[in-house]
Amino acid sequence: MSKATIEINGKKYEFPIVEGTENEQGIDIKKLRAEAGVITLDRGYKNTGSCESAITFLNGEEGVLRYRGYSIESLAEKADFLEVAYLLIFGELPTKTQLDKFYADIKEESAVDEEMKKILDGFPKSAHPMGVLSSLTSALIAFNPSSVNVESEEDMYKAIVKILGKFPVLAAWTLRKKNSLPLNYGDDTLGYVENLHKMMFEKPGKSYSVDKAVIEALDKLLILHADHEQNCSTSTVRMVGSSHAGLFASISAGISALWGPLHGGANQAVIEMLERIKEDGGDTKKFMAKAKDKDDPFRLMGFGHRVYKNFDPRAKIIKKSADEVLGQLGVDDPVLEIAKGLEKEALEDQYFVDRKLYPNVDFYSGIIYRALGIPVEMFTVMFALGRLPGWIAQWREMRLMKEPIGRPRQIYTGTNLREFKEVDKR
Repeated sequence: MSKATIEINGKKYEFPIVEGTENEQGIDIKKLRAEAGVITLDRGYKNTGSCESAITFLNGEEGVLRYRGYSIESLAEKADFLEVAYLLIFGELPTKTQLDKFYADIKEESAVDEEMKKILDGFPKSAHPMGVLSSLTSALIAFNPSSVNVESEEDMYKAIVKILGKFPVLAAWTLRKKNSLPLNYGDDTLGYVENLHKMMFEKPGKSYSVDKAVIEALDKLLILHADHEQNCSTSTVRMVGSSHAGLFASISAGISALWGPLHGGANQAVIEMLERIKEDGGDTKKFMAKAKDKDDPFRLMGFGHRVYKNFDPRAKIIKKSADEVLGQLGVDDPVLEIAKGLEKEALEDQYFVDRKLYPNVDFYSGIIYRALGIPVEMFTVMFALGRLPGWIAQWREMRLMKEPIGRPRQIYTGTNLREFKEVDKR
């Protein structure tokens, strides 16, 4: 086995090098503190591996994303969302029999206790949907109090199909509450994604219909967001789950992490930026110049990516869907026209090309959600719906691998020991 040597104050220590199946290497430093009396400091864990995982491979330099060894391009083209969910969670693409059972079991578990409506009633219409969704997901524990026996495949499977069945209902209810629409339940005759769309948008007294291109675009968006290695929300799910908290509680924590504007809120920020450009007169060239000016605080949202140093592979796929949906629906929206203008200029502007600041998945997903009539506050909820299988897969893997409870260290920089003074002497 290869080893790394670390020298501290003239003394050398050896640590094993762990190698992944894609030749990624990491230094296993779990004995560093015990042997050398020091820890590593890595703010934000940008260069720290928190686990070994067989779920998702991501190579930001080359723009590669794979789920369980399958390229994101092939899955988005050939699979549907529940096939990808099964793959992520259980490790292999399902057979026809397995997939049919998965569908049926999820539908069987999609009913949400009527008392959950009382909890929803307690929220004002002004409440952000992500706050509502996190609370409702956490509340599922009250109606499913028994803990999951992770040693039992049957118990694990039941918990998985329960959350996959109930989560779309809770997400749809958050939107219907905001839009003053009566709460509804799913339609067993529809597929998973179309059923979600119907629950969100069906109007009382009106027959429901939807363009096939809309469902295909939604399906692709959910697939593209299904997992993305050890990001903030996924790491949160694993960290919370490492205390042996249940699946629902861990997912609820992940939703809260995803809510942040630096994570799942990015596609919402794209639309808010486009709205600002529209209110300013819609001059895209002006804002492109502002984005290139180092002294200007304006940031071009939806371009470039923290991980991908090249074109976001998900963006290539969803750009095609965005073009198809906008063409099919014939949406006349000045904000979307501004988005098209920004996209064209960024792809042709040498400043952005040289820095590889291409439109990312958040840019295109925001455009599609707006075209489909989904309110901007619901964008991150849609992200959570897509990310659900990844969170489940990561939680399941972490529990099956019997990972220890997460407990990061720190470097203390506070005041040294001091004497307590009585209040009249301070």
